[in-house]
Amino acid sequence: MKPPDNPIRDKFKAVWLSHSSISDFLKCPRLYYLHNVYKDKRTNHKIAILSPPLTLGQVVHSVIESLSEIPVEERFHISPLIKFENEWKKVSGKIGGFENSEQEQEYKQKGIDMIQKIIEDPKVLMNKAVKLRSDNGLPYFWFSESENLILCGKVDWIEYLPKKDSVHIVDFKSGKYEESDDSLQLPIYYLLAKNLQNRKVTKASYWYLVNNKGLVERPLPDEEKTVAQILKIGMRMSLARKLNHFKCETNGCRHCYPYERILKNEGKWIGTDEYRRDVYMLENAKPQ
Repeated sequence: MKPPDNPIRDKFKAVWLSHSSISDFLKCPRLYYLHNVYKDKRTNHKIAILSPPLTLGQVVHSVIESLSEIPVEERFHISPLIKFENEWKKVSGKIGGFENSEQEQEYKQKGIDMIQKIIEDPKVLMNKAVKLRSDNGLPYFWFSESENLILCGKVDWIEYLPKKDSVHIVDFKSGKYEESDDSLQLPIYYLLAKNLQNRKVTKASYWYLVNNKGLVERPLPDEEKTVAQILKIGMRMSLARKLNHFKCETNGCRHCYPYERILKNEGKWIGTDEYRRDVYMLENAKPQ
């Protein structure tokens, strides 16, 4: 699966695939273009839209990720709620996409409830975590050198299982919806974990922080089927980029519509994020 090193490979000319970019493309090619390809001619930056649910998820995931940097025996000496409060300060107000203080407090409380849930029952968080090899913090590998495709992504948590000397990949869910059975998220994380660390992947789970589902183990993916599926989608994405053809089937679906509004100057510019994207806020991101 993993090709030998080749100095001719150019990661800057490759098409980067991730769960989020693939999801965008499958929802609507126009969404994929506006979210992953388009750059504002004035700033040469890509664009992103802030929303309270997205901000909430980012803060909760940041807190959880920070725990993996702490030795197991010290992981909960300082309450993760303190980290949560510090992270929330960075997104408070308009910069987090909140329309008013009441809305912000509602989402902040949701976050506090999630963090409190993992404090009371930390499960995998009390065990050793494994890190993937990465370049400047982003794990990736050459998925197909012949098609110039790179697969990338951050796995929320990789638990080390000492009895089997293997690993368990876990994705935390801070939204109200459950992941569908045909989702490519865990299969993509499986491939990343398989190619970017040395132990066998023997478990994969979602951890739902909102409902009472908790930690839900999922079957490991069929690797050959997953590779073929991602390769097929990746080749479609690559062709769309070569042809510059990213058409919305309905000329403004609910997925690409919010970004079209940004192009019409209907969004409020918030600032530039750590990925050098121009971040906007929309009061109403649904099609009319």
